[in-house]
Amino acid sequence: MPAVRAQKDCQSESSSEEDELESHPCIGWIGVSRRIPVLLFCAEAIVTKDVNICSVGEEYKLAFKIVRTESRLVRGMLVNRGFHEVHPNSTDFNLMWTGSHLKPHLLHSLQDFQKVNHFPRSYELTRKDHLYKNIQRMQQTHGFHNFHIVPQTFLLPAEYQEFSNKGPWIIKPVASSRGRGIYLISSLSQIPLDENILVSRYISNPLLIDDFKFDVRLYVLVTSYDPLIVYLYEEGLARFATVKYDHATANIKNQFMHLTNYSVNKKSRDYVCSDDPEVEDYGNKWSMSAMLRYLKHEGRDTTLLMGQIEELIIKAVLSAEIHIATACKMFVPHRWNCFGREHTLLCFYVVIYSTQTCVE
Repeated sequence: MPAVRAQKDCQSESSSEEDELESHPCIGWIGVSRRIPVLLFCAEAIVTKDVNICSVGEEYKLAFKIVRTESRLVRGMLVNRGFHEVHPNSTDFNLMWTGSHLKPHLLHSLQDFQKVNHFPRSYELTRKDHLYKNIQRMQQTHGFHNFHIVPQTFLLPAEYQEFSNKGPWIIKPVASSRGRGIYLISSLSQIPLDENILVSRYISNPLLIDDFKFDVRLYVLVTSYDPLIVYLYEEGLARFATVKYDHATANIKNQFMHLTNYSVNKKSRDYVCSDDPEVEDYGNKWSMSAMLRYLKHEGRDTTLLMGQIEELIIKAVLSAEIHIATACKMFVPHRWNCFGREHTLLCFYVVIYSTQTCVE
């Protein structure tokens, strides 16, 4: 979870109150010239009965609101730590968790202790068409080989004249999620030209585990674009298809073979759910740690792999940096008002193949 600034004015606190903040298990600090207290969401707090942790929101009179989204997990975490939920129209909050982007006038109205879980223009990173265009721009500016982090891609119908017929290709809506509207084709004649779609060369030689295709879902948090500050969560998910992989053209329409989205594969009769949180390498969802242990056991250089993945994340964020940083200067009154996420945080779906990692 992102840090949330306590609403008290620390410059006016007594030294005893500062000492109390210094020693609080849920309080950390950022900044050098001006030290700002931030709230830490520790994983142990889920099971602890420590009053200092469970009542931190109540102790410092912290409030939140959730707008245009359900976010039951986020609400539960905040309530369990003593946060008070206010009406979606209230302006008396520390954290706003919203399912959509904020209008400029709402961003302008934020006070320095308030946070919201979107940067302005973050769709430059989270929409497939914008991400592709931004990476394409970086390839032209800094050299194709330096930003070769996506398969060959076309935005149709605008780039239809440049499109090659040699497949297979994967078709994606430009602004969708959870595998909706995604399918594979092998022929140019199968492409619809009456809607905006992204067409990418399908990675037909993915790295397999037990003959199943998988991808890695990573959680990335951006707390600032000026300066750029990016955090990669130490754990992630490996998500598996439910049918063993076969690149034969006859199987091209089998979504359970080619797509790894949970929303797709949970509908498969072959989907296996692991109900034991202590077992990380069973079923169609593994922890990333279990996936890395498996690959290391198979002789793969997992240190090199994670280095490539981190490089991919940095380059993807850099490709959108100029747009988002400019929007922040225009609309965001205080540097730490925003943090970036997609869904729960900012998610990257990484497909691993042969000698490279790639955003598919």
